[in-house]
Formats: sequence, structure tokens, C-alpha cells
Amino acid sequence: MVWTVAPEPYDSPVAAALWRAYYTEVSDRWYLRHEGRRTDPEELEREIAAVSGADLAPPEGLLPVARYAGEPAGSAGVRLPAGAPAELTRVFLYEGVRGRGGAALPVRTAEDAARASGATRMVLDTRGDLVEARALYARLGYAETRPHNAGPYAEHWFAKELG
Repeated sequence: MVWTVAPEPYDSPVAAALWRAYYTEVSDRWYLRHEGRRTDPEELEREIAAVSGADLAPPEGLLPVARYAGEPAGSAGVRLPAGAPAELTRVFLYEGVRGRGGAALPVRTAEDAARASGATRMVLDTRGDLVEARALYARLGYAETRPHNAGPYAEHWFAKELG
């Protein structure tokens, strides 16, 4: 099967479905780890609605979406603040397509967009329980670094020089 990657409007149905799947998975993982339960459905809806994704609209950002056999399969958003490092966010693949070599594709597209905007460095944060994400970042040349933000769920920080 063939992978493709292309930018997607942050407010499209495809982007909304990917955001919902991403947030549901990371929220459920956190609650299962800390409270032994899944996310409360009302809280889930409230939190999904609270983050529009507008920061991923050009020129301040981009949402590359990976497709597998033509179907939306994952994403990797990038924020492109002027005068600051680019920030990788929303790196996600649907469970059914994991392990098929697609995770790096939207990340590389995000890196290319950051380079094109003049960024020389990409940063990101993640949680300790997202071990697959941490392994992916290490494979793609990201090095763990000191904290660059104080996000409430940030436990590991990474950076990569874009060169």
C-alpha cells in the first residue's frame, strides 16, 4: 500500500476526526494510568471542543495528514511562531495502520514546512506513558532536552536542529 501526505485544513472533517481520535486516546491513557478509568464522555467533548486547532492554519502552522491507501491515517501538526523554534504537535496514527512505516511521513512534512518558514529548530513535549511517541522521536533524530514549556502534561521535552 502507498502512503501519501498533504496539508489539511485544521477545521476540515478529516482534521476533526483525527483530533478526536488523538485526544480520546491520550486522554484515556492518562485516566487509565492515574485513575483506572476512561475519560468521562462530557469532559472529553468539552476538551475536544476547547482546542480549535486554528494555530495549525498557515502561515502560523500546518497540519500534514498522512493517508494510507487513500484513507486518512494520521497527522503531525506544526506551529510556526515567528522568531521562535517550530513546535511539533498532534503526532498520531490510527491504531490499525501503526507499524506500517507511516509515522515518520507527516513528521518529515512538518519539518520541511518549518525549514521553509525559516525555523532552524523543532521542539516538542510529550508524556512519559507515550513510549511509542518517544521512540519515534528518537528514531527521527530528536534528542531529549531540558523543559521548554510548563505544559500540565509535559514530562519529556525533545528538540531537533533542522539545518
